[in-house]
Amino acid sequence: MSQYHKPQTSMPRGNVLILCSDEHARSAAGCYGHPVAMTPTLDRLAARGVRFTRAYTPSPICIPARASLATGLHVHETRCWSSAEPYHGQIESWMHRVRARGHRVSSVGKLHFRSGADDHGFEEELEPMYLANDGEGWPQGLLRDPLPPYDEVTQLAAGVGIGESEYTQYDRRVTEKAAAWLKSAPRDGDRPWALFVSFISPHYPLTAPPEFHALYDGLEMPEPIDARPSHPVLREMAKFWDYDRHFTPEARLEARRCYYALCSFLDDNIRKVLLTLEESGQAENTTILYISDHGEMLGNHGLWTKSVMYEDSVAIPMLMAGPAIKAGRNDTPVSLTDVAATVDVAMGAEPQFKPVTAGDGWQGRPLQAFIDRPEPDREILSEYHDGGSPTGFFMLRAGRWKYVSYAGAPTAQLFDLEQDPDELEDLGESPAHKETPAMMDARLRAILDPEEVNETAFADQARVLERLGGREKVSAMPSFGHTPLDD
Repeated sequence: MSQYHKPQTSMPRGNVLILCSDEHARSAAGCYGHPVAMTPTLDRLAARGVRFTRAYTPSPICIPARASLATGLHVHETRCWSSAEPYHGQIESWMHRVRARGHRVSSVGKLHFRSGADDHGFEEELEPMYLANDGEGWPQGLLRDPLPPYDEVTQLAAGVGIGESEYTQYDRRVTEKAAAWLKSAPRDGDRPWALFVSFISPHYPLTAPPEFHALYDGLEMPEPIDARPSHPVLREMAKFWDYDRHFTPEARLEARRCYYALCSFLDDNIRKVLLTLEESGQAENTTILYISDHGEMLGNHGLWTKSVMYEDSVAIPMLMAGPAIKAGRNDTPVSLTDVAATVDVAMGAEPQFKPVTAGDGWQGRPLQAFIDRPEPDREILSEYHDGGSPTGFFMLRAGRWKYVSYAGAPTAQLFDLEQDPDELEDLGESPAHKETPAMMDARLRAILDPEEVNETAFADQARVLERLGGREKVSAMPSFGHTPLDD
């Protein structure tokens, strides 16, 4: 079990720049060993900082993950279960704490919080992206018993190609406004600032700007992992998220090429932001953190987008560089729930989190604590309670093992990620590993009761459905394949 170690007290206080992307799978970056994806800016950042090799999202879907990113709490604690139950300032965020200490704290770009009428903790929110449907998000995801048809799955394959989308145009604006903010950022070393810059790329639509698509012309694309899920809950989800059926073989290949091109597009926007930081003269006094809210399946296991616990969906890149941060690889399992305490420490404050003792290592902790004392057996939790899922499910990563429990289901999944990184062999019912699922289940249940949490999530969602007028009215509300931008 994990034992908490306090970060070095000598760690200098300074600014914090968080660069966040959307749907960037951990594997899809050069610094994580991808054979094709070109991410030179992120590679340079990794070379001078810490590359966390076992970073995860607390939920493989935008809105719950971003609530956890803001608060340092897990989904069962925030009760932001789904794409219709967003963060709206109801729990203290790291942004609230930074502002309360008298520091400037701003955001540029996608938030996926409820609306601009709420106090999330930022002093200003530039070029923000909130929830669609006037803050109600995507309530169709609440319809989980029975699962409805989801006709918008056709949009993913239809959007593949070369060009500009409203999302790439949006990211260009985010880059411009972030650069302008950094040019005017205060230079008072006694009052450091925090800036959250949030891009949408490489989130679909998989429409890639031509200059980045051209980087991949003629390159052989890696073949997708061709092992379809066998667990009954995943098979039911695959019927709901039926993206793959709408692709031709040529479109599947082009979709992968466009996704990597969008990763390069994202990387170039990050380059421009970091160049402006260098030109401002504040780079040496700024902790830089690169994260994504979740990953992208990209056709692996016959699945697209996110919402499952395979590595491509739930594993994220996490890079940190800055003052007193030693360069290197770190194999500690970490999470977006660690970001809040990390900001506290980087800005010279005591991190706000529960006291951690043996067995509580899964709770949000400052990343700085792991730099000199890696904890490779630390437990990391992820949850899913959103659209397409007939029941809630929970992932526990500890050491070499990944365990996925489906509430109420008779079987769970178990993968040995050291021997089987592509998750081809589910050991959940393997006679040779019969003690490991029981051990992992006990560790999960020391954190939460899956059936009890699942029951709470469904009860909360039933209340939201009732407030919105019931199943029929929610079914008639505008649906979408990805969040539309307001004009």
